Amino acid sequence: MFLKKLLEGIEYEVTCGNSSEKIDPQSVEIKNVVNDNRKIEEGSLFICIKGANFDGHSVSREAAEKKAGAIVVESDIELPEGCTMPVVRVKDTRYAMAFISAAYFDHPASKLKTIGITGTKGKTTTTYLIRSMLENAGHKVGLIGTIEVIIGDEHIHAENTTPESYNLQEYMAKMVEAGCDAVVMEVSSQGLMLHRSQGFTFDIGIFTNIEADHIGPNEHKDFDDYMHCKGLLFKQCRIGICNGDDIHTDDILEGHTCEVETYGFNKDVDIRAVNLAYIRKPGNLGVFFDTEGLIDMHAEIVTPGKFSVYNALCAIAVARHFDCKPEEIAAALKDAKVKGRIEMVKVSDEFTLMIDYAHNAMALKSLLTTLRDYRPNRLICLFGCGGNRSKLRRFEMGEVSGKYADFTIITSDNPRFEEPEDIIADIETGINKTDGKYIKITDRKEAIAYAIDHGEQGDIIVLAGKGHEDYQEIKGVKHHMDERELIADILKERGRG
Repeated sequence: MFLKKLLEGIEYEVTCGNSSEKIDPQSVEIKNVVNDNRKIEEGSLFICIKGANFDGHSVSREAAEKKAGAIVVESDIELPEGCTMPVVRVKDTRYAMAFISAAYFDHPASKLKTIGITGTKGKTTTTYLIRSMLENAGHKVGLIGTIEVIIGDEHIHAENTTPESYNLQEYMAKMVEAGCDAVVMEVSSQGLMLHRSQGFTFDIGIFTNIEADHIGPNEHKDFDDYMHCKGLLFKQCRIGICNGDDIHTDDILEGHTCEVETYGFNKDVDIRAVNLAYIRKPGNLGVFFDTEGLIDMHAEIVTPGKFSVYNALCAIAVARHFDCKPEEIAAALKDAKVKGRIEMVKVSDEFTLMIDYAHNAMALKSLLTTLRDYRPNRLICLFGCGGNRSKLRRFEMGEVSGKYADFTIITSDNPRFEEPEDIIADIETGINKTDGKYIKITDRKEAIAYAIDHGEQGDIIVLAGKGHEDYQEIKGVKHHMDERELIADILKERGRG
């Protein structure tokens, strides 16, 4: 492939080595595209990326010595004297990499219907709901998100919510090869800020909601920056589907270039939920509701609360654009389950037990207040906090659980390089700001066993924080630990497996 083909869609200048002599990119043949200096081969196009801990520009001499076909830079580099390696100068190498990667993999997004979801909460659940609906209607759908990447029958562990642009394009190319006709993906604010989802236009962009999160030294400088980055999706999609009840929707849509549809509960949205009724069956919680507006149908979902309805409305709005029938949508909603997202685990007809990823105060409060609406006999919350992270999160989660749960079981999460008991003590500081009752059990399996053994008629028990994770990180080592397996072992030990 020639360099000129790879550079379509971006502004650039190609010069010869350290000189200002121009080179025709059509004359430069490229073997492959890399952004990792360890993968440079003769003929590679090496893209210099500035990361948090490493700057690719610092290994430009290495690229020349390995006879790279060309190098893409955004700042000055040092090359050996007399080096004639073509240097592609661009304004932003991350932005350029997205377009180069799209061209390298022959623009796979143009062969798929692309759906991108951004928002603070609900992204993961909604991607699975959409995939379930579309596959129920006969489509073959790839998925890219926080938990995994799904390509046909292949499930790949996810490193980032939104992969680097090269990996994203590679995944989509594999989806095309596997016969997929659509892809649904989570698009994080970090992914948008770092141009990971550039290089193509989404057919549908989705906004679920936004609350203060991911704000800090290595993420977003403030809430306005966080909102701005979320809003970038609506300058990169053809149709925008947004939560019409969120007070920040107008801010997110500022400067949008897409058509807009809305969903929610208020009378001005395009797809509105009405006639809500909560469902409580032995070991299960859910919601009935109807929709009116752009689509009229009856739905049942097997996860609790109003936020589950928002996720379902969003998925319904997308399915409508794929000509899915109401009965297909309803069937998919009733069957869809997401690992670690309000995941019901049947252990008894007397009480309800669930696993959820809620790992900060905001998510935990949302979950517990939702479950309160189901009027449990007692609301039991089991959780821990990660080590080598902000102590403030521990104080806040302790206070939230003490305030909204009837009883808290404080245990270990991923202690990393801290002592679990020290983390538990910080959580205890937060819970002691309330009148909440609690117990401390460091070993997570023992804590879960305590919750199951002491479950009473009508209780709702939440195992929070781990969600889809199947490991516990201790002293730099990830040990296998899946809460589903722990529950199964506990039941077996009690002769109930």
